[in-house]
Amino acid sequence: MKANTSGILTRLFDFTNERVNSCLESVLSLSVPDQRLIEAMRYATMGGGKRIRPLLVYASAKAVEAKMEDADAAACAVELVHSFSLVHDDLPVMDDDDLRRGKPSVHKAYDEPTAVLVGDALQSLAFQCLSTQKSSLSESTKLAMVQILSEATGAEGMTGGQAMDLRAEQFPIDLSVLENMHQRKTGALIKASVKLGAICNPRVATNILERLERFADLIGLAFQVQDDVLDEISETSTLGKPKGSDRAQNKTTYVSLLGIERAKRKAVELSEQALLSIQDLSPAADELRELAEFMTSRAN
Repeated sequence: MKANTSGILTRLFDFTNERVNSCLESVLSLSVPDQRLIEAMRYATMGGGKRIRPLLVYASAKAVEAKMEDADAAACAVELVHSFSLVHDDLPVMDDDDLRRGKPSVHKAYDEPTAVLVGDALQSLAFQCLSTQKSSLSESTKLAMVQILSEATGAEGMTGGQAMDLRAEQFPIDLSVLENMHQRKTGALIKASVKLGAICNPRVATNILERLERFADLIGLAFQVQDDVLDEISETSTLGKPKGSDRAQNKTTYVSLLGIERAKRKAVELSEQALLSIQDLSPAADELRELAEFMTSRAN
């Protein structure tokens, strides 16, 4: 992955992986009767992944000159929610994928009941991270973080988007419905990541927050369009999940509606619009700018 990144992003990747992995190690050190559950939770969370959502939390926090230690809980929480969603998405009753992050999905490495419980436990642990965080943030800011993440995760966000995705396998949909679906399924958590990082500075100006939200909406769609393209053109060994799984499941994608070349152009256009939305921000937002470009140059 780092072959396509600048020095700025390479440093951010390294910083994020070290910081988030340390945080995850801590919160997953739970003392419970069934340690197999904890083992499976660690398997789902610690075994690779791009850490894009924590990257966005830290980059957004840096853009508004917040303290990095105040962003740790949010970075950890969004990765826990993302991991839970992947565990549940891979289940046979959902997308039925046997490979994730280059290794067997949780339900294949363990079993389906365990995978359900792992997803449930990771989701609740995410909110535990936010509500019990030891940071300098006010209680009202911590509550706002819980609200942002819960809205992004629930029926109005990621879960609702997944429901739309399942229905789209049965009925044809057009581009506007597809974008609405992905603004929820993929975009909601990406937007939440940017917002969570931004409010780590309680004095962030409303107009700056609005620009960051617009930026997040655009890169969330760009990320999904690129995902659809990569599902068609990348190899399983690079993707870390089965190549062509969207087509095999008869999913409507940007590629199925636009074709590969037009989908590629759309991803680039969305990334360029995202950059325009934050063009007036200070150089502190350079990591966000680099991430916008990375969304359409990544190979997995």
